Amino acid sequence: MTVVDDAPLEFGKPLSVEETPIPGLVVFELPVHGDARGWFKENWQREKMTAAGLPDFGPVQNNISFNDAVGTTRGIHAEPWDKWVSVATGRIFGAWVDLREGPTFGAVFTTELDPSRAIFVPRGVGNSYQTLARDTAYTYLVNDHWSPDASYSFLNLADETAAIEWPIPLADVEISPKDLGHPRLADVTPIPPKKTLVLGAAGQLGRALRAAFDDSAAVEFATRAELDVTAADLAESRRWRDYGVIVNASAHTAVDVAETAEGRQDAWAANVTGVAALARIAAANGITLVHVSSDYVFDGTLDRPYREDDPVRPLGVYGQTKAAGDAIVSTVPRHYIVRTSWVIGDGKNFVRTMASLAERGVDPRVVDDQVGRLTFTPEIARGIRHLLESAAPYGTYNLTGAGAPTSWADVAREVFRLTGHDPERVTGVSTADYFASATAPVAPRPANSVLELAKLTATGFDAEPASDRLARYLATAP
Repeated sequence: MTVVDDAPLEFGKPLSVEETPIPGLVVFELPVHGDARGWFKENWQREKMTAAGLPDFGPVQNNISFNDAVGTTRGIHAEPWDKWVSVATGRIFGAWVDLREGPTFGAVFTTELDPSRAIFVPRGVGNSYQTLARDTAYTYLVNDHWSPDASYSFLNLADETAAIEWPIPLADVEISPKDLGHPRLADVTPIPPKKTLVLGAAGQLGRALRAAFDDSAAVEFATRAELDVTAADLAESRRWRDYGVIVNASAHTAVDVAETAEGRQDAWAANVTGVAALARIAAANGITLVHVSSDYVFDGTLDRPYREDDPVRPLGVYGQTKAAGDAIVSTVPRHYIVRTSWVIGDGKNFVRTMASLAERGVDPRVVDDQVGRLTFTPEIARGIRHLLESAAPYGTYNLTGAGAPTSWADVAREVFRLTGHDPERVTGVSTADYFASATAPVAPRPANSVLELAKLTATGFDAEPASDRLARYLATAP
């Protein structure tokens, strides 16, 4: 390659995008407007460039590098943040090497940049620059603040595997001794993805999430005792820029207790105040927030399954807190609201209670005017992992067991049948009759808890029929 010190700058190019062999590494052609007086460009324009495909990466710092001599070469460094690299004046040859875990580890891309070309460099992709013109200045926006304690990964400029064809031989350029001493690709430890934090890890869903993510070293789990979302110091409890995902499985779910004065306070603290704190953290740090919601946000009066965009009309305090939490999470740029119903986990639950009654010879009265589908916590965990790994569009998704809707009395009869007992021992009663003699506050229940699953199915997720999961659950439950 011939090095030209004063190559002309091309004016008037349309804004366009060029994909590269390295996932997430994207070159942008920038419109530059010039005349005899000089030139002007929009170096970074959030609205236009995100529409063209630039991630909305949330830059927080702008840095400038300057080299006065042709051939100055900076080593291959992978930083723990995303970068938008553009040239202010001059020209550079850039080389990028994927140093992240995954199938593209070691992939290489090279190109020249001038003021009319810029590149987005995702976290973990090593980048190196060689100046091709005198007095070259290039700028980069980053979405984390520089720190001397930041963890970098390095690659030797002359690595034989990467085999970068430098336009000016490395023997003829200015390189720091440190950059010459970096390891070869074979000795580089691949950079793991940003961490995922699961909150509420001791609960039924939290335990299912532990099982679903037990093969990932990048996932951390925190119980409420270890990290309380209502704590005043939540924002300082972690270096949040190190996290890519928060899964909030922490919630106040005692629907009847929420109708009491103390329970109402606890429900609002956990389901609204704590969620608002998480939402602020996620929005400020570019984190994807996964929030688990409930059919209780609806009043249950529709005669069809509820869709994600149906208006919420909660009947009780618990439903009100979940609806408020949903509204807050929906303001986070990267969010998944996972709405579910009739949850069954590995602790005390309706199915275990019915199986115990059947075994002990008790003939229960069970509500038969509430309709929905059972949802087992491993299914919720599987669905959450699917949304994250498939990079499904952000938003709200219904996630329940599939199959025909049933009443609670139908579920009880099926539990009796599957455990070898007579299902006719179960007597169906109305909700009003069931709670007629209650002495403590009772939360109103939606009569129709059936959620439409088409949006989730369109992402490639096949929900398991609730009846199949119920049979497996009873076959393996202790």
